[in-house]
This record gives sequence, structure tokens and C-alpha cells, in this order.
Amino acid sequence: METTTKQASFNDLIKSETPVLVDFYADWCGPCRMMPPILNEVKKHFRENLNIIKIDVDKNPSAAQAYRVMSIPTLILFQNGEIKWQQAGVVPAKALTEAITNNIDNI
Repeated sequence: METTTKQASFNDLIKSETPVLVDFYADWCGPCRMMPPILNEVKKHFRENLNIIKIDVDKNPSAAQAYRVMSIPTLILFQNGEIKWQQAGVVPAKALTEAITNNIDNI
């Protein structure tokens, strides 16, 4: 029952008109540990115009499998349930900000 609730809320989040950046990560992943300060900087830039959520692939393998996450970290940008941008690996804040700006309308 808990998984269904998590899945439903995840699906509700990514269907939002407000863009959602999803960071697929694992606690044991070295490069994944580099992402939090980058994501904080990106969040400060976009403020309430962007939601950022983190998905632990070890605790949520079905979500990772559903979006074909083959390596971590993987970032996927959603808007209205549609994938707007996706990239694996550590993405610097400036490049991530540009990718979001270039792939989302009216941000």
C-alpha cells in the first residue's frame, strides 16, 4: 500500500505544470554526493518555479526502471508528465540552469 501511495504522489508531482527536476541517486554513489550543493544553487535560481525531488534507486527500483535509469546520478526534468530533458552524470549548476531554461516554456 505504501508503494502505491509513493508512486501516486510521484506521478502527481511530475504531472504538475510547475517543472520537476528528479535526481535519481544512491547513498553509496560518490558522484551522487556532489549533486546536493548543485541542486541547492539551481533551486535558489528558480525558486518556486521549479520543484526538485530526489529518488533513491535502491529504495525505489521500479521508478528507476520505469525511466530507464542505467547510471547514477541521472537527472530528469518533467513538466505536465512529459520528459523535457534527461542526462546522466554530475551536471554543473550553470549547465543545469541552462538546460532547464532551454527546455521549459515560460520559466
